[in-house]
Amino acid sequence: MNEIVTPKQLTEVESFTAPTLAEVEGALEIIKRHRALRSDHDFAGALPFDALELNRVYPADFVADAAYKATMPDLQNGPSSLIKGAKTDIQHVGISNFRLPLKWQTRDGDPLVLETSVTGSVSLEASKKGINMSRIMRSFYKHADAPFDLETTDRILRTYLDDLESLDARLQLSFRYPVLKRSLRSNLEGYQYYDVAYEVIRNGQQVTRLMHVDYVYSSTCPCSLELSEHARNTRGQIATPHSQRSVARLSVVVHQGQTLWIEDLVDLCLAAIPTETQVMVKREDEQAFAELNGANPIFVEDAVRLMYEALENEGRIGDFRVIASHQESLHSHDAVSILAKGETFQQVSYDHRMFASLYHVG
Repeated sequence: MNEIVTPKQLTEVESFTAPTLAEVEGALEIIKRHRALRSDHDFAGALPFDALELNRVYPADFVADAAYKATMPDLQNGPSSLIKGAKTDIQHVGISNFRLPLKWQTRDGDPLVLETSVTGSVSLEASKKGINMSRIMRSFYKHADAPFDLETTDRILRTYLDDLESLDARLQLSFRYPVLKRSLRSNLEGYQYYDVAYEVIRNGQQVTRLMHVDYVYSSTCPCSLELSEHARNTRGQIATPHSQRSVARLSVVVHQGQTLWIEDLVDLCLAAIPTETQVMVKREDEQAFAELNGANPIFVEDAVRLMYEALENEGRIGDFRVIASHQESLHSHDAVSILAKGETFQQVSYDHRMFASLYHVG
């Protein structure tokens, strides 16, 4: 018996549109890629391909026991066949700006808890796909209660170097360090903050320990000062020399077995360039600061040479570098200088944003 086709059914059949060739090829490509993904990640068969009934509620009571974790894919420790791109060594791979509060040792013995930014990296062999970056972070919590200094930093570096089975590693801890400062004449006190970084580098058995400190000072232009005095003396014309907020970044290698405090470097800077910017100021302090600047006019070339002389006479320091930036009030550009001693800081090329990072924001 033949099936009777009603007008309504006929309309539905006629309105059906077959998929285009491009649509079919697109669907096949999606299936192909999905199967390849399952094969690459080595969990083909873990779930049926056409699993339709998936749980859409977060399983808060689920426990990932050892047996379950053993079944989980670990791409970072996968075979070298999963490496993308050139199979070559990587000099540095790790984390940047992982932040946590750390207890820092001070020169007077009272520790300070300061927010610290962590950058940690290791080298990676050409045959390895990646590293477990969380191990770098976990290393810090093993030492979280200890007061931090260069020695503590070195111990943490060795910990995650062993955990990640790498040959070379680098660790840098950056923070803002407060030092209580007294005003020039009114004897008021206030906290001056210094941008500081501790850095430890391990290349095989060789260890390099570094400190970086930014020192902010006022620089009065000697040429402008002389020209202002010339106008005053020859024509009775009042004139003021230009001065500007300036930054010197000191990077020093600390000898093994030696202790160099942040306060020691700050004292060294203050002795070399006494016109440090002030925290608490009354009228008598502002006048004193004008007199101090008048007694210490300084070009950017003078700044790095004065710092060099002070650092060279410090026996706890090996190689060092001084970068200075005078952020001109006369010009629309800055006056900059770099002076280094030793092989550690000798470079052919510098980061193109190096001087931009020397701007001090109050």
